[in-house]
Amino acid sequence: MTDPDQTCVFAGVDGRTDTELPRWFAQQVATDDVTSFAEAIRSLPQATETRVAYRNPYTEEWVTTERFNAVVEPGRLRARADDSGGPDVDPLFHVPTDSYAIINPTDVYAPLEDVLREEAIGGTPLGEVVFGEMRTYRDGGEVHMDLMFDGLSVDLPERDSPITMGITSGYDFFGGHAVYVEGFARDTRCANSIRQLTDRETVKHVGDVGDFQGWWEERLGQLGLVADDLLAFIEDASEITVAFTDIPFDVTEFYELLEFPSYIAEQAARDARSNAVDPFEVDMWTLHSGATYALTHHFRGKEGSALDQYVRTANDILFNPEATVDQVEQTYEQRAEAETDDEGQTGLESQTALAQIEQVSQAVRAKADQFEEREATLRERFAQAEQ
Repeated sequence: MTDPDQTCVFAGVDGRTDTELPRWFAQQVATDDVTSFAEAIRSLPQATETRVAYRNPYTEEWVTTERFNAVVEPGRLRARADDSGGPDVDPLFHVPTDSYAIINPTDVYAPLEDVLREEAIGGTPLGEVVFGEMRTYRDGGEVHMDLMFDGLSVDLPERDSPITMGITSGYDFFGGHAVYVEGFARDTRCANSIRQLTDRETVKHVGDVGDFQGWWEERLGQLGLVADDLLAFIEDASEITVAFTDIPFDVTEFYELLEFPSYIAEQAARDARSNAVDPFEVDMWTLHSGATYALTHHFRGKEGSALDQYVRTANDILFNPEATVDQVEQTYEQRAEAETDDEGQTGLESQTALAQIEQVSQAVRAKADQFEEREATLRERFAQAEQ
């Protein structure tokens, strides 16, 4: 993933909480510069509006307009005015239409601070166990953050390293990212980020931004439901294996058939094989973990729509294995058809391969009902929690 301009690590909701980073996370971030969540939010660039104008090339006149406003960082405006910031200081984020409503980080996340102080896990306020990191891009005009809660976790059988639950959230001032939040988890053993565990909720930069405190209460209320069901999904996916000795492609090609880039497929396959009990017969949970490893540590793009699509594909391996195997089968069949001769005959090798893949598909479909039932139950519980 493209490196951010800056990363800010935090622990505890504010300076009054005596919170330390969990040891596993401290080892991963390797920094002594840790602040509180409240301080991290207040260090993020703010935005304000100012009028804009356009130049008439015939008269050299600058004409102001009320249809657009410039979204700018006020501190940088001051720096340009008194020459304290140098010529490279650019205060301009965006020039949107007049329907654009600025939502500053304190508008969104100050209400979250209150919720973290009020809500608890096992009697401990969330504000005392929250930790994570904020990543800024484009001079602070784009922000993404992961918040996790020490103690809210999924414990896997025969493993002493749990999966820690949390949320990921962000926004930008360029019109590309509305304020968003979705369920998130971090595998403490390998630092894999498991994203999009809930549907993404957004608040657009238009009109009334609404009640963010109630919004956060609903979002955090879903985390316990996700933690309860994530373990069950992992256990079910661990029982569905793909025997690569019985199909005409290896683990790397499995990921490529899911349309991951080759460099991601290679890294995912390497991780999956190294963590599988049998590298020739890999279960769906391990295949999902391989994909999240590659996306977390080797993705060459930046956070945004491209990464989101690959995350959805990776999550299907865990939450919808039937759709995953169907996609593999369809992609392989399309390639086989492309090799069909002029008389419409598919080669014997391809026919045999498709039959082998179909056997895997049938084995997965036999367990598909329990995944669909579990997902439907989880969605229903989300709806009840929101009500």
